[in-house]
Amino acid sequence: MPSYRLSALLNALPFPYRHTGGDPEIREVVTDSRQVRPGALFVAYRGLQHDKHAFIPDALARGAVAVVGERPREDLPLPEGAPYVEVHNGREALAWLCAAFRDFPARRLILIGVTGTDGKTTTVNLIHSILTAAGLQAGMISTVSAVIGDRVYDTGFHTTTPEAPDVQRYLAEMVEAGLTHAVLETTSEGLAQHRVTACDFDIAVLTNITHEHLYFHGTWENYRAAKARLFEMLKASVDKGLPKTAVLNAEDPSFDYFRRIPADRYLSYALRQPADLTIEDLRFEPDHTRFRLRTPVGSITVETALVGEYNVANILAAAGAGIALGLPLEAIAEGVRRLRGVPGRMERIDEGQDFLAIVDFAHTPNALEQALRAARRMTSGRVIVVFGSAGLRDVQKRGMMGHVAGRLADLIVITAEDPRTEDLEAILEAIAEGVRAEGRVEGVDFWRIPDRAEAIRFAVELARPGDLVIACGKGHEASMCYGTVEYPWDEREVMRAALRERLGKGHDLIRPWCYLRKTKEPGGSI
Repeated sequence: MPSYRLSALLNALPFPYRHTGGDPEIREVVTDSRQVRPGALFVAYRGLQHDKHAFIPDALARGAVAVVGERPREDLPLPEGAPYVEVHNGREALAWLCAAFRDFPARRLILIGVTGTDGKTTTVNLIHSILTAAGLQAGMISTVSAVIGDRVYDTGFHTTTPEAPDVQRYLAEMVEAGLTHAVLETTSEGLAQHRVTACDFDIAVLTNITHEHLYFHGTWENYRAAKARLFEMLKASVDKGLPKTAVLNAEDPSFDYFRRIPADRYLSYALRQPADLTIEDLRFEPDHTRFRLRTPVGSITVETALVGEYNVANILAAAGAGIALGLPLEAIAEGVRRLRGVPGRMERIDEGQDFLAIVDFAHTPNALEQALRAARRMTSGRVIVVFGSAGLRDVQKRGMMGHVAGRLADLIVITAEDPRTEDLEAILEAIAEGVRAEGRVEGVDFWRIPDRAEAIRFAVELARPGDLVIACGKGHEASMCYGTVEYPWDEREVMRAALRERLGKGHDLIRPWCYLRKTKEPGGSI
């Protein structure tokens, strides 16, 4: 690991700060006091749940040699003479300090950022596949995993951009491994919390902006502004000899807003209206989708295993990044063809049953609608959907998702999805109101089953030959949050176990994955 004098790292901060105390040698930059080792610089900030300034004594006791924080020195339990740096925003300082400590790895990579409400992870995977098909050495960081050569890292329980220390570490590993390109999924929370600050982007891609994350941002305008940070970072990033390019969805209501953010080049894409990248002759087949991709440099036939019209839009977004890099159309088409799927995204689960079973991450009204429309194209039978809505998150979307399911699914099973400390029954009722408003009758064509594993098993038992069962909302996620505890969860294994049980291949196979906790949790029961 490198080491730097504190003053050398502080020189990277592009904003005023107040430094008192000495100038020790820094061996690492951390924001979790439990990770502090001798020689560490501890960065404190006011978080959503914890004020990290309270952990300064623990950090010092573990060997931290300097502290960065947002509070005045006199308000903190700091020994006299201990090096302290006061900044306005601790998260922003953390990002710059981590980047400086890793010698700004993003400046040595062609960096592509992808943001939007839905489709980010799939688009990141598509771009990565296109880059590798073109023969480029590329890595990626998504909300599912970080891929660096042959190494794959899990990036966390729930979907958000990793914290700044992890982002910079992954990028530094990519540089060390000899990679030249990287694709980074950037969530609105990650952008607002400076997790990708100090990353020098060359291409920014927008999938769409729909109703989501208002619990965090407060208003839709704030949410859009958070997404816009990625595009605002383009012109502020180091020049690497490539035009700073914004790839935008011409059919998204925010297109004009993002088009006004300065960039060297703009590439638009659309399914149904004029744009730089469009399609023609779209055909949905049972096992693939085929269309003609039209671009500013020519056209080519594209075939993909991904299902749904929304994935065609994701392919257009990814192709836009390829065009911005000047990649051959053949490499773009081959990269799309190679990607067989993304974990937890319209992922088929097959145990030999006579109906389709799918696990998908759709957890917003728009994503649920797109998933159900895609499901309808995949079967001539009934569409049976299992879904919920997370606690302590966007409250308004619960009824909206109920309306979507009520309009587009034949049978509906409402269940838990990370209720956290909220009353689960209240969440289910908010969804049920939207379902009922579409003329559905509880106990006839929709049900409430709080336990998610039991809900999936019930949906599987409802299925007839030729039907389609789709579980939405969890996808690849490896945990389910009840109260304040994250319990292990694997939606795909739950679905697989339910299918095997129905087929008589095993009994009680769901139990290892099921939360049949009968004790009272904060805010509700299970």
